[in-house]
Amino acid sequence: MLSEPDERICLDSRRHGIVLLRPVAQAAALGLFGGAALMGGWPLPIVGAAILAIGAVVLLVAVWQWERTHVVVTTQKLYVVHGTLRRRAAGVRLSRIGTIELEQTLLGRFSGYGTLVAGELEIDFVPEPRRVCGLVARLGA
Repeated sequence: MLSEPDERICLDSRRHGIVLLRPVAQAAALGLFGGAALMGGWPLPIVGAAILAIGAVVLLVAVWQWERTHVVVTTQKLYVVHGTLRRRAAGVRLSRIGTIELEQTLLGRFSGYGTLVAGELEIDFVPEPRRVCGLVARLGA
């Protein structure tokens, strides 16, 4: 995504791991339900195996999406990149950012994540958002 010859990557980070909390909980619930069904009589073991497989797929897709989504700050731009087969990026030039806003819930403050709003770009679950916000402000000045 580097377009300028003198552009350098200053930060390349995944979104905060908290985004995996819901899919892990869903997969665990499906795992418990599927495991319980496996212990039942015919035809429940087949249903249980199918439920376990669904739980595994839910978790695999969530981890894959988390792994393939990156928040990137270069000397010229702030953007988020996501996707595997079709990579997409949404970004904003640092020179065009008037103000950068940081939104954090109570859980976000305790866990170390927040939402950055830079112009029209909104990136949620950014790890260490104060540091990222400071970096963007320094580079944009």
